[in-house]
Amino acid sequence: MPRDSQPQEAAPGAPSHARDILVLAPNWLGDAAMATPIFPALRRRYPSARITVAGRSAICALLDGLPEIDRFETLPPRPGLGAMIRAAWRFRKPDIAVILPHSFRAALFARLTGARVRLGVDRGGRRLLLTHPVAPQRVNGRITPVYMTEEYLGVLGPIGAPDPGGGLTLRADPRLLADMVEQLPRSEGPVVGFAPGAAFGPSKRWPAERYAAVARRLAQEWDARLVLLTGPGEEDTRRAVLDAADVPFVEPLPGAPGVAALKAAIASLDLLIGNDSGPRHVAVAFGVPVVCIMGPTWPAYSCGPYERGAVLRKEVYCGPCQQPHCATDHRCMTRVTVDEVVEVAARWLPTRGPGVS
Repeated sequence: MPRDSQPQEAAPGAPSHARDILVLAPNWLGDAAMATPIFPALRRRYPSARITVAGRSAICALLDGLPEIDRFETLPPRPGLGAMIRAAWRFRKPDIAVILPHSFRAALFARLTGARVRLGVDRGGRRLLLTHPVAPQRVNGRITPVYMTEEYLGVLGPIGAPDPGGGLTLRADPRLLADMVEQLPRSEGPVVGFAPGAAFGPSKRWPAERYAAVARRLAQEWDARLVLLTGPGEEDTRRAVLDAADVPFVEPLPGAPGVAALKAAIASLDLLIGNDSGPRHVAVAFGVPVVCIMGPTWPAYSCGPYERGAVLRKEVYCGPCQQPHCATDHRCMTRVTVDEVVEVAARWLPTRGPGVS
């Protein structure tokens, strides 16, 4: 649940004023979307500070448009020490570095910038690199899953920055959104997006032919307008859905920047059906209901209070395994049926087609 929005007491050594704040962004789209509440929290705590986000290019594109962010700096993925030192020099001793990734590398990078205050979760052997380490949630001494937004807001606890209470938020380019809407078929049917991929690995992916079957049913029975959302490296999944569906899909604006087009496409939806992957959390940030088909991952990490829709998940003896590749028969995903997904989706469709009484 969201944390108390009342002001918190800052830890000793936390600055009462800050001119420059550096946020090291998460590496995954979904995690970055779940991190968005920290930006209004930082702005409220330090109204005049310059907030810089550093991260991969796709993450910067995802967060582009948020009014609290003043500057973006793209970082190379997994840079060597020399490249890390050169990149860190660009930031010139920020007052505060907020380190959202769990990696030792991210904490080392923050230390190399010369940031006076370095906030992050105390894990991965990096305690000495943090000035204000935040203890992870533990039960009986073991680290336990927590909704990522709650964890990210907890990182700000030492500086007394409370949860602003608005939930996840992203901004789509109005021109791309208008272009996306123009691209949709002219009908009164609901706009339903499908996100059949998952960068984490194949264990998170419900079978492509089942996505195709759901799409066919919704097109025939609800006159749904279908949008297919796939990203780099998901070409095989895309082709498998298109080959099996026998109904037309719209795809995000060809020629537009990938993440910007993804945001515009998701913002245009009435419903998203997908795996537990990045588009799910992007949809939550745009207020779009989600039917999430979840298999090998802990729901506690990604199921939060801001989401509308439903999570379809089967309890199996081997899960949640948190593994990218299934070691058995993928039963956590294949036991979810097409009929179940269609039935749940129907509860969230804003209109019904002429074939439904």
